[in-house]
Amino acid sequence: MGQNFIACDREQELLLPPSLREWLPEGHLAWFVIDAVEAMNLDAFFSSYRADGHGRAALDPSMMLALLLYAYSTGQRSSRVIERRCSDDVAFRVIAANQTPDHATIARFRVRHEQALSELFGEVLALCAKAGLVSVGVIALDGTKLHANASDRANRDYQRIAEEILAEADQVDAEEDALFGERRGDELPAELSNSTDRRQRLRDARHALEAERAARQRPVPGDRQGRLLLARDRLAEDHALESRVIEEHNAYRARGVARDGSRRMSRAPAQLEPPPAPTGQANTTDPDSRKVKATRGYLQGYNAQAVTTEQQIVIAAELTVETDVAQLAPMIGQARRELTAAGIEQTPGTVLADAGYWNAAHIKAIAADGCQVLLPPDALKAGKPRPGRIGGLYTAMREALSTDTGASLYGQRQWMVEPVFADIKFNRRADRFQRRGRAACRSEWRVITATHNLLKLYRHTTPALA
Repeated sequence: MGQNFIACDREQELLLPPSLREWLPEGHLAWFVIDAVEAMNLDAFFSSYRADGHGRAALDPSMMLALLLYAYSTGQRSSRVIERRCSDDVAFRVIAANQTPDHATIARFRVRHEQALSELFGEVLALCAKAGLVSVGVIALDGTKLHANASDRANRDYQRIAEEILAEADQVDAEEDALFGERRGDELPAELSNSTDRRQRLRDARHALEAERAARQRPVPGDRQGRLLLARDRLAEDHALESRVIEEHNAYRARGVARDGSRRMSRAPAQLEPPPAPTGQANTTDPDSRKVKATRGYLQGYNAQAVTTEQQIVIAAELTVETDVAQLAPMIGQARRELTAAGIEQTPGTVLADAGYWNAAHIKAIAADGCQVLLPPDALKAGKPRPGRIGGLYTAMREALSTDTGASLYGQRQWMVEPVFADIKFNRRADRFQRRGRAACRSEWRVITATHNLLKLYRHTTPALA
């Protein structure tokens, strides 16, 4: 008796399931994303399309949104990769209803609905609140540095940019001097520079055109065959005339004059006075990005901020190029606005942050609203305090953190926010922005954090994964 194996016949013709519901199990993430999109308010997406139905049919915005959310949830943000997955991956095919939107359509959808995608963060937060996942008694604030879609070698200061512009202008001048010599480059040809010769040539050209037009005025034959032959001859004549015009245009262009007689500048104005030089540097690829200090040196990118709960739900996400010291009060204010917009009546009770957020004015403003702040004024190690941080607030914060309650509360900060960044940057490979400009990157960061919340909601509501 031979060995017993399950047959593997790749030539066997299969009858595919007639329903997309049979392609994926009921508890799959794709079905969850589709159901979540159906529960969201998508008026901001649909309002940008014509209501009368005129024009070329567009892909359903709800389908495109579900496709993007599922792609971001699984760590796929490239429009070309998403296009390929719509052909190769069953889950993507189910979400796209067996359609394959091309990468340009996907990219344009992100650009067109940039603001709506940014506001989608609140819709997902509201779904998490309905599931009982948002508890803001204790919240944690932290930031992480993300690479911009730009190289740090593209940074230029004003002097460097001015030097490159002037060097390019000198190169253009040298090329035009070699081509035109001492001429401006827009002079008429020698045969047309004299007014008498020019009038005679124009008269000759007019007579030639009239003779050619008269020769082409042939009677139209009555039979169909004759008309076809006449049309063929005229097409051949038009083609010959077009070829002659192109040759004349190329000849004019070689002499530095356009076909319509427009002149070209042969050299830049002399003694150009530059404006006052601004301070700092700018990146020529993404001017909004900056060199920000990360764990290992500096990188060209942004400072991504997030406020999280004890359940690791992100309740506020923003993007900046400034340091953490100026972000404490703005981020807590943003968290309160996001909670109010999502219909959550809770208010933060305790705010946790690391020493990089120490800002006496911000701490006092938050405490005035009835919210406790636990934030070390310097590293929680034995040693001398930093200069300028000795006083009432410094002493009070040290005393609060030295108590058992304060130490226990502050001990939650690390596992409340840092695993969120680790999951985003390493598990989902979102450590670099794909778009350029602060507004585009802010929208991308809020979609990334929104899909983080969506995954937390999926794991919470799916019994098989609970």
